[in-house]
Amino acid sequence: MEREIFVNQLIRWYGHQKRDLPWRETRDPYKIWLSEIILQQTRVNQGMPYYLAFIERYPTVELLAKAPEQEVLRLWQGLGYYSRARNLHACAQTIVEQYHGCFPDTFDELLRLKGIGRYTAAAIASLAFNKPTAVVDGNVYRVLARVFGLYNDISESKTLKIFEQLANELIPANNAAEYNQAIMDFGATQCTPKNPACDTCPLHTICFAQQHGEVEKLPVKSRKTKVKKLYFDYFMFEHGQQILMHKRLGKDIWQGLYQFYLKESKTKQKTEECLRHIPLIDHIHVQSVSSPVRHLLSHREIFARFFRLRVNDLNTFVSIQQELNLQAYSLSEVQDLPKPILIQNYLKSEMY
Repeated sequence: MEREIFVNQLIRWYGHQKRDLPWRETRDPYKIWLSEIILQQTRVNQGMPYYLAFIERYPTVELLAKAPEQEVLRLWQGLGYYSRARNLHACAQTIVEQYHGCFPDTFDELLRLKGIGRYTAAAIASLAFNKPTAVVDGNVYRVLARVFGLYNDISESKTLKIFEQLANELIPANNAAEYNQAIMDFGATQCTPKNPACDTCPLHTICFAQQHGEVEKLPVKSRKTKVKKLYFDYFMFEHGQQILMHKRLGKDIWQGLYQFYLKESKTKQKTEECLRHIPLIDHIHVQSVSSPVRHLLSHREIFARFFRLRVNDLNTFVSIQQELNLQAYSLSEVQDLPKPILIQNYLKSEMY
């Protein structure tokens, strides 16, 4: 009885409170998939302009699959977690090459695609094809833990199975799409992590956490991500209208993006010490050194400085380029290259 009340009240609430979002006006699996990938680790108001830009540039999965990866990364610029963009592009190519442009309609088949995890597979299967596969993300963890009094630690991998089992028992077989959207919206706007709107909650009569004063304690999450500090010193070499950059090749979040010559350190370096290791520094004019810019990632806190270095002699410029394995680009070319948001913001303030 309690479960039936939960489902009915949730769907009734959604009918009055649902957010007006463009990907909810369609059953097109391409548009639903695109929205889900963009909204991973991203707020709706931040992801919305990117979704609209991608739909405008690539209205079909075939057009996205044909696009150069560099173009896709450039359009993704500023959204972060760039592996999502690379996986998005690779997945589109798989859909076109192996599935003839049609998304598979089952959870298990969707799960085989690059960049699609359990949550995204469930979302596509239910929202595009109305398959009764429940989504489980941070919002769902929170709602189910509070309403049903689940104290399982959500930082432990085994907990996912417990929540997935309950979620799949709750989802109505004939109304999966609406139910999944309802519980996601409810967690995002009503049953929020901090200061949830318990006074106006339609589930307060059956909510375990509300009745036992445990709202702030649920869900349980004991393990926190350890954030490490890193210090980035970027060196922008200029000659005339040319700038030296290179493509980042390491398998990290900025793989495939373009950057200036970079020195990374776990401790803050003195300006003089940084410049001492730059080749031919006596032939370079230090035009400016920026104040540190703080940039937060999920597991890193980066403090970045930018050294703007003017090289007047062409031979010196070429020697630096060769020694540091960099490539010269015109300012217009630099604008078109996909870059980390740190570099994009610096160039915007200094050059554009």
